[in-house]
Amino acid sequence: MNEKPLVYFLCTGNSCRSQIADGYLKEFGGDRYEVRSAGLEAHGLNPRAVRIMMEDGIDIGGNRSDVIDPELLDRATYVITLCGHADEHCPAIPNKEVVKWHWGFEDPAKATGTEEQILAQFRAVRDAIKARIHTFVRTEA
Repeated sequence: MNEKPLVYFLCTGNSCRSQIADGYLKEFGGDRYEVRSAGLEAHGLNPRAVRIMMEDGIDIGGNRSDVIDPELLDRATYVITLCGHADEHCPAIPNKEVVKWHWGFEDPAKATGTEEQILAQFRAVRDAIKARIHTFVRTEA
């Protein structure tokens, strides 16, 4: 049996960026990859992340905010951090063959201003992650 490569997206709280990446890779490459996401902590799913993903036709509303699972980390093919804090504090990865990448994106949850300005920041991060996922699917498949 040929298992799908596991892509494990990591962020600090598994509430926004890693959830967005998880949603897009499941949408664009879920037939070729097992996709999971987690955080150094579990901060809960950010409702604005759910909203801006629904605007793009992807429902992540049923996702859970999880902490890093050492067993998933060990069997991952790709470990991709989406924030500097997770990159710097990611637990040691026992699997020496794992491909570890850092894709740094601003934290939209830290955006300030009016609701529309905050949502604009969420959309900008969403679109940047979407573009990066498209590149990943094209080059790693």
